[in-house]
Amino acid sequence: MLIFKQKSKIILPMFLAISFVVPIANATPVLLGIGNLPGTGSDLSGLTGTLESGTSANLLGGMGSGFAYAGNNTFLALPDRGPNALAYAGGSSVDNTTSYISRFHTISLSYSAGTTLPLAVTTALNSTTLFSSTTPLNYASGAAPSSNTATINYFSGRSDNFAAGNSLNPNNGRLDPEGIRVSNDGKSIFISDEYGPYVYQFDRQTGERIKSFTLPDNLAAANLSSSGASEISGNATGRVANKGMEGLAISPDGTTLFGFMQSPLLQDGGDGGRANRIVSIDIVTGATHEFAYDNQIGTKNYNSSEILAINNHEFLVLERDGKGLGDGSKAAIKQLWKVDLNGATDISGISGEANLLANQGHPDKSLFLDIRALLNANGITDANIPAKLEGAAFGDDVIVGAETYHTLILANDNDFSAIAGDNQFFVIGFKDADLGGSIFLPQAVAAIPEPETYAMLLAGLGLLGFMVRRRKLSSL
Repeated sequence: MLIFKQKSKIILPMFLAISFVVPIANATPVLLGIGNLPGTGSDLSGLTGTLESGTSANLLGGMGSGFAYAGNNTFLALPDRGPNALAYAGGSSVDNTTSYISRFHTISLSYSAGTTLPLAVTTALNSTTLFSSTTPLNYASGAAPSSNTATINYFSGRSDNFAAGNSLNPNNGRLDPEGIRVSNDGKSIFISDEYGPYVYQFDRQTGERIKSFTLPDNLAAANLSSSGASEISGNATGRVANKGMEGLAISPDGTTLFGFMQSPLLQDGGDGGRANRIVSIDIVTGATHEFAYDNQIGTKNYNSSEILAINNHEFLVLERDGKGLGDGSKAAIKQLWKVDLNGATDISGISGEANLLANQGHPDKSLFLDIRALLNANGITDANIPAKLEGAAFGDDVIVGAETYHTLILANDNDFSAIAGDNQFFVIGFKDADLGGSIFLPQAVAAIPEPETYAMLLAGLGLLGFMVRRRKLSSL
């Protein structure tokens, strides 16, 4: 019988927070459990009223466009630009987007002994935080969120919330969040988006933007439109509309972000091309570098949904088709690939697919996990694998019976559509041997409580530094 004991939260002085990784042989990734959170209910934003489409402004909806570890089996789950899967009167000019306020959710996963799978996963929604700016944002006429105040300007999913200039203008009110990571001190979060692409830093407690990173001009679309198709046809260079910076990683040392473009830039072949770009960003200086990534699997090219740091120079990249649950078809490619940027060539001044592939300067990618095969082996058919697996994060280690596993959690986006099913969280167990010689160095995130308990905890701890570290659990 499999026995599992959930790790309790550990608060240690920072000088005692030391952990060691011991390699384990004969490893094979396993599906440990699946969490579920229906999107049909309300979130915890406190918003009232309805959007232009008639959808409730506080609909929980999809929350797996991005997924980030925040310590102690707590995670931040990211919706994208909100409901736009269903047409509404007058919505065609804005791709059926709405004044949905961009936000993130704080959730927790807890584990107990399972039946069909080793673990039963319980998912709880703890809070919802809205993204805002203290400086004015550009909105279309009459399209500013009704919740705005004189000092709070909310980011919105409406595609027409922009002003003159190229797509990198940080004053534009439109935001399509796709990637999320937490700073090592736990106090702020980083968001990547598709409209700009933008990379912003927000205060984790308030949701207020505190920094905008300047991205390379070659990512920008010069001619903007509220219609994605018009943006694609109206530009020869820059990001493809709705295929911007889909993934975001943070190095475990907390110094560098790595943004992943979902598809090649227009000058590199555009959607369907083979050479994606990874953009590194120094969090302190803002300095950027660009690296090429070959997205081909077999003879086909695939878009990339997420990037996750194994250590400070090696990453897992999620490549997938758009098929499966929600698409009315059967999933074929859902895979995680390992790539090493150590020694990679900076291709910032290079364009064109052939040129990028010829100047990668780093080893070929290697397969870490065939997600589809793993889910199939556990009775999940291709038709029931979510079409949009988009979020990935490492979680805390667990012990099941006599086996200790690192955990990797995959989350799906359902575009706020009931036909795409609920939010699902696939908890996958792996060991060091699965990484093919790579050293697993998980990010350590400082323990930051939820807003309502923050002042109380600080009063109790005084000025003592504290950190929650990932460590192995003990079995019963």
